[in-house]
Formats: sequence, C-alpha cells, structure tokens
Amino acid sequence: MPGGRGLPERQDGTPRAGRRPPLPVKMVIAGGFGVGKTTAVSAISEIPVLTTEAAMTEVAAAIDRIGHVPQKVTTTVALDFGCITIDEEIKLYLFGTPGQDRFGFMWNDLVSGALGALVIVDTRRMDDCYPSVDYFEQAGIPFVVAVNLFDGQLSHGLDDVRWALAVSNDTPVITFDARDTRSVRDALLVVLNRALAETRATTAG
Repeated sequence: MPGGRGLPERQDGTPRAGRRPPLPVKMVIAGGFGVGKTTAVSAISEIPVLTTEAAMTEVAAAIDRIGHVPQKVTTTVALDFGCITIDEEIKLYLFGTPGQDRFGFMWNDLVSGALGALVIVDTRRMDDCYPSVDYFEQAGIPFVVAVNLFDGQLSHGLDDVRWALAVSNDTPVITFDARDTRSVRDALLVVLNRALAETRATTAG
C-alpha cells in the first residue's frame, strides 16, 4: 500500500520466501529552478533522501532569477534521489533533476531507463519548464505536468497551462502540493498509470 509499507520482511531485511521483490521502476521528477522537485522527493521518499544541495552564491542567484523564490538559499547541483514502495509489485526510484540550464548536460544519464516523468510547474514562471517539456517530448518518455500549488493557490486554470505549454490532450495536466505526501503520491500514480498504459499500447501494437 502507499505510504512506504511494502513486502513483509525478515529481520535481516530480505523479503519472505515465496514472494518476489517489487519491480524497480525509475521515474524522473523535473522542472525549472525552485519549483519544488527536492521538496517532492523529500515528502514521499521512504528512505533518507540523497540530495546534492549547495549554497546559493550571489552570482548563482542572479543567473537563476530567484525573484519569485527569495527564500531559497540552496540549489540542486546534480540530483535528488529517493524511493517509495507503491505496493507488493512496484517500487519507484525517484531521480530529481537539477533545474538550471547549466546542469543540462547531466540529464541524459539521469533520465536513461526512466519509465516516466513528473514535470513540476510554477505558473508564475511558466517559461522555466519549457525545456523539461521539450526534452521529454523529444525523448518519447511519457510525462505528466503537475502544477505546484504554492500557498494553495492556482493562479492560472489548467486549460490555460496546457495551452501555454502546447502539450497534447493525452498528456495529463494536474495540480498537487509538493509538500504533501499523499498529494505527491497521487501525482506519481498518474505518471505511473500513463507510462504503463503507453507501454501496453506499444507492446500490443
């Protein structure tokens, strides 16, 4: 069941006999600078999150345009990593990408083997998520657009977000709260369901 409870285990941490371990599924959490990627991974992960946060310098703050997130004092310079057991069959391994363009050279390695992606959007800075949307469209990786509800407010309707990003009608556009475990879980399940549906369609075709 969601919430980090997976297979019954022995005292040594291995699954009990007769049951297979969950299928490992790689999923990417992407988006622009300061949209909530690290927060989302931290909110859902059942293990301590591996994060590569570094202190913001004055130069980096100017480059990364922190006007809408003035409280942000650190930035991801490589990746965030966490995991969550969905049920007895699936365990998600989450890779959060760095949001700045200057770290884009890492994306191919981080995304390799991913079944799907969650692209987090801050509607105050829509243009920051265009590179993520373009990347997954060109790579042919199923993705879901998730508008992070900063302060619980939706400043633009989801139809407007879809239009602004020019994503296809079969790409889900949803809202979520990156700070809330259940909200992050539900968003990841949308990604998982879409990715599995596309995989089945491809196999059947």
